[in-house]
Amino acid sequence: MAMAAALMVVVAVLGLATGGQAQLQYGFYRGKCGADDVEAVVQGVVRARFAREAPIVAYLLRMQFHECAVNGCDGGLLIDGPGTEKTAAPNLSVKGYDLIADVKAELERRCPGVVSCSDIQILATRDAVALAGGEAYPTSRLYKSGGRAGATDPSLDPYYAFVYKTWVCPDTPASDNNVVFLDDQWSALQVDNNYFKLLQRRRGVLAADQNLYADGSTRWIVDLLANSDLFHSLFPQALIKLGEVNVLTGAQGEIRRVCSKFN
Repeated sequence: MAMAAALMVVVAVLGLATGGQAQLQYGFYRGKCGADDVEAVVQGVVRARFAREAPIVAYLLRMQFHECAVNGCDGGLLIDGPGTEKTAAPNLSVKGYDLIADVKAELERRCPGVVSCSDIQILATRDAVALAGGEAYPTSRLYKSGGRAGATDPSLDPYYAFVYKTWVCPDTPASDNNVVFLDDQWSALQVDNNYFKLLQRRRGVLAADQNLYADGSTRWIVDLLANSDLFHSLFPQALIKLGEVNVLTGAQGEIRRVCSKFN
């Protein structure tokens, strides 16, 4: 689950964009890794990965939401092994762990025991968003709407449904691994507000997305973000707030040598 969850996360995360008090410090690691700039190291690894795999942005966005939204950003999602957060059903399709591991390995080589795994997640996501991105997701909205075999969701734009059923996701086993962009393809690799504009046109691929526009309590948010430039200023604020949920500071927690296991 890549861009699907990332896009669904957008509205939820934007709700975090106001209120609260910052607990983190921009440039916290400056001068703490010898001659190396920690943030520049993270940016370099993320930029190289983005160049060959643009959807890494969506992977990291989803990872940070799953990591931080419930119990705070403690790096618990990165731990391997049975009975861990990583093995919980909602987290089984989270991707991007290898990028975090690559960044951690590089930083441990330069300055062991200095940079926490949760900070790496937050920094990497911030840098990935700056590069923009998005990807694809299959859905059952075309052929099993409401649990009814063969039913297509009537709230989906009819022409859009026709295109998907005819060319993108025909109801055959051969199409099981096809991907569906949740955004127009010209916009799928950008962080922008086109997703909200599609909801206004009844072109949200996932029912959960389209319901954001069908529900009066959230429709105004979709209209606001679709019809203004607010998305561009609110989205980074929201990611900052997400990274501050129950943040561990000072002597709390531990800086792991490898992010996938405790020291």
